[in-house]
Amino acid sequence: MNAIPILFEDAEALVIDKPGGLPIERPRRGGTALSDQLDMLRLGFQRQPAPVHRLDADTSGCLLLARNPKALKRFAAAFEAREVEKTYLGLVTGEIAQESGTIELALSKISSAADGWRMIVARQGKPSITHWRRLTVADGLSLVKFTPVTGRTHQIRVHAQAGLGHALLGDPVYGRPDPRAGRTMLHAAELVVQRGAKPPIRAHAPLPAEFAALGFHE
Repeated sequence: MNAIPILFEDAEALVIDKPGGLPIERPRRGGTALSDQLDMLRLGFQRQPAPVHRLDADTSGCLLLARNPKALKRFAAAFEAREVEKTYLGLVTGEIAQESGTIELALSKISSAADGWRMIVARQGKPSITHWRRLTVADGLSLVKFTPVTGRTHQIRVHAQAGLGHALLGDPVYGRPDPRAGRTMLHAAELVVQRGAKPPIRAHAPLPAEFAALGFHE
């Protein structure tokens, strides 16, 4: 496995550019995971860094790692208090006519033995909010910038399908697999984490080659 790019580094934090298709923890079916690389990501520190938040296996881009338990606790609290700014770029399977908007939906988790689990829009679910802006439209696809306010599981994936009416390209749960994409085409492009009196953590992950191969660039 190639070395994972580091986007930000200081004494208490790393932000890496997680490759699309790499799960954070080893799945039940086996295979490689980010956990295999944590020892290499110590970079001379005594402890392995610990992921602060989640990205789906398919999602590429900015992932924050804490280098010690105190930092992990503070960063987790910042996410809980919505003191973290996250920006995603996604390829949507449709030419979106509207330029921008806000999606507000209540989401709930359902599961079945046959289909596994997924998130659905449900009146009794937890509120979720995402701002979005259309960036480029070409060949039946739209590159959309998503700025989530809340951090619900699969939020952007559900909001694309239910809020915009078009699933993310390649999404096997809320859309369908697509030969043009080897994964769900969602990328965590920017991350800003406030740290009180300290300068904030700022990281930018360039758009991956899979997007460029379909003609979309930053």
